[in-house]
Formats: sequence, C-alpha cells, structure tokens
Amino acid sequence: MVTPIIWPQNDGQPVSCVEKLKMLEENWQEVQDVLRDAFEDAVLMGVSEQVMRDRLAELVAGLVSPHQGRDA
Repeated sequence: MVTPIIWPQNDGQPVSCVEKLKMLEENWQEVQDVLRDAFEDAVLMGVSEQVMRDRLAELVAGLVSPHQGRDA
C-alpha cells in the first residue's frame, strides 16, 4: 500500500509541514509492516483470513481519538 499523498486536516486543508509529513510517512510504513506481519503470522497459524481482517478492522474502529473529551 502506498503512503497517502495528501493528509487532510479537519478543515479539509492538507497538512503541509514537512516534518509532520515525514512523521506521517514513517508512521504509515511502521503500521503497514506491523499489520502485515501480524496478519501473515495469524494466517500461517491457521486463523481465517477474513476473521483476521475483521479483527484488525475492529482494532482500528476502536481507536480512541486523542481529542476525546475536548472540542474536536
């Protein structure tokens, strides 16, 4: 999966800070690597591919925003 070119902010404007973009790209790569490894390990150990995809999607859907409790 390719790193997204544009990272939109809440107002729709793209993030433009070079350092922020660099960090977003590094984080994106790390997340891909970890998820790919976890997915492959689970499937190789006999877990259903669809179940693992569903569990990973649930994990992402359950992430709590750091803005929770504040005006987002």
